[in-house]
Amino acid sequence: MVVPVLEEMRIRSLGVIEDAVVELSPGFTAVTGETGAGKTMVVTSLGLLLGGRADPALVRIGAKAASVEGRVTIAPGHRATVRAEEAGAELDDGALLISRTVSAEGRSRAFVGGRGVPVGLLGELADDLVAVHGQTDQQGLLRPARQREALDRYAGEAVAVPLEKYGSAYRRLREVAAELDELTTRARERAQEADLLRFGIEEVSAAEPLAGEDTELAAEAARLGHAEALASAAALAHAALAGNPEDPEGVDATTLVAGAQRAVDAVSAHDPELAGLAGRLGEIGILLGDVAGELAGYADNLDADPLRLAAVEERRSVLAALTRKYGTDIDDVLAWAEQSVARLGELEGDDERIEGLTAERDALRAELGALAQDLTDARTEAADRFAAAVTAELAELAMPHARVGVAIRQTEAAEPEAGIEVGGRPVVFGPSGADEVELQLAPHPGSPARPIAKGASGGELSRVMLAVEVVFAGSDPVPTYLFDEVDAGVGGKAAVEVGRRLARLARTAQVVVVTHLPQVAAFADRQLLVEKTNDGSVTRSGVTVLEGEARVKELSRMLAGLEDSELGRAHAEELLAAARAAR
Repeated sequence: MVVPVLEEMRIRSLGVIEDAVVELSPGFTAVTGETGAGKTMVVTSLGLLLGGRADPALVRIGAKAASVEGRVTIAPGHRATVRAEEAGAELDDGALLISRTVSAEGRSRAFVGGRGVPVGLLGELADDLVAVHGQTDQQGLLRPARQREALDRYAGEAVAVPLEKYGSAYRRLREVAAELDELTTRARERAQEADLLRFGIEEVSAAEPLAGEDTELAAEAARLGHAEALASAAALAHAALAGNPEDPEGVDATTLVAGAQRAVDAVSAHDPELAGLAGRLGEIGILLGDVAGELAGYADNLDADPLRLAAVEERRSVLAALTRKYGTDIDDVLAWAEQSVARLGELEGDDERIEGLTAERDALRAELGALAQDLTDARTEAADRFAAAVTAELAELAMPHARVGVAIRQTEAAEPEAGIEVGGRPVVFGPSGADEVELQLAPHPGSPARPIAKGASGGELSRVMLAVEVVFAGSDPVPTYLFDEVDAGVGGKAAVEVGRRLARLARTAQVVVVTHLPQVAAFADRQLLVEKTNDGSVTRSGVTVLEGEARVKELSRMLAGLEDSELGRAHAEELLAAARAAR
């Protein structure tokens, strides 16, 4: 899958920036410039795109609103893409367009993929797109859940294997627990349902209906109820076709057709066409005879028995009582009875099911306890390796006395049945085990270990997070990192090491750094210069990509404070060459 990349941002009327476009490298981008030139507006702008608080004080004086637009190349199946599409967003030629506006009155609006969205959605997308590390804005790895996920990826198969088994057992336990809860908490409702089903099944069984019986009885009732009229009509029709024995002078259809056939037969030999008509008259005569015979038989067999009619109506009444309760017709009633017998069997087997599910639940809880212990052991081993690696990184980043640790602990369950047993005690558990993972920092010898967000100053925290991200690189899936003030309080060799580690991190992710150190900027794949105009604003031309001589000139200014210093230029060229060699 293509790794998402923040290609560019357009910033309008934000702080000192009037209108500027920031074009970013897919690797390492360094943002430099004079103090107060507006470099930190890059961090502020990205913070707005990530759903940060909209401060109307950020709107440039005289402007009605500030806006930030970002373009992120992203694959269609990426998690952030799916979430954006669920909100109605659309990709623009393989890119996701994100924008945020803040009015001078404090109103804020957000757009993703051309669709207006709640600002909260930007924060959700940020979780999968960018990790920000700055003096006042830390995201990503400061969240305990993200720390646990990153540690699990860092641990590799040692955690992945038991975690997969644990996840399967956990999901099955949830299913079993839900079914048990339904069986036990709805026992009265299920008993009432069973009684109603039992009554209905007995009622249908007592009536012994046959498939299609209601339709057949309805036809018979109609015939019996109109027997006299049917018999009279059949007699009249028979007389019209075959004649009335009591009226020998009468004319009937059979006699007339027979006469017509004889007349035609007499001369049919002279014309084949007329012979054909004679044959058809013969067929009509035969058909009239057949119909007349059937009418006579129908009249003889017609039963006008009122006792039979009463019995039919009584049976229909019984069947109608069933169809009023259990279906539109007797076929539906029979289908309902068949389904109800199966459902009654389920309800009457609840006690056995409860017993079986309870045993399965207990076995699953025991299995989860053992797997949770395996996860704890694997995480503890990985945490020791991780802590040692980060501590070693910090020693190279001008924090030689800092120590990083990983606290792995569990919370004891308030009630035994609410947890699983790990280490001989019931503990709270979730879909990823029973462990709570927290990265801690002891900045100086003798100082207590505290959560990394509280154990370091702003500048130190950025370096700590850089060390953490470098160690996690490849295992943590965040595609873009933004560092502000990562070089605060460092210089010389430590600054070179900061640059080297940022370049290393950029091998697997996009890295954007706001820096004032040339040692850091020299390692960048792309260097952006932020410059103010004479009126103190940053316009579109105020953010430029530095290449060749222009980059040497800016690094010289950063080194010596003098753009045209020969010594500074030589040092800048040497620094660029060393950085290229180190990469």
